[in-house]
Amino acid sequence: MSKAIGRSWDEVRKELFTPEEILESDLRVSIIGELIKAREEKGITQKKLEEISGVKQPVIARLETGKSNPQLSTILKILASLGKTLAIVPMELESNINLNS
Repeated sequence: MSKAIGRSWDEVRKELFTPEEILESDLRVSIIGELIKAREEKGITQKKLEEISGVKQPVIARLETGKSNPQLSTILKILASLGKTLAIVPMELESNINLNS
């Protein structure tokens, strides 16, 4: 029987991944979520986004479903086409994770 049965995903995830890996995953999900939200707020399809960004629709679909690890340049092309930018801002960490050690 699996050790994961009867435990929350959060418990299993903390056992399987380092705090740094969890943080990176959470950041990825957040960025992709904001990208999808921006596209949907504009009321455009992935196909229309392809037309205005130059990024192929299948690439956009894989990015939105988390099935790819897109280059920063691809994300920036898409964001610029949506009238958005990527900002570097301080993180609010839920726990005291020292990423420099």
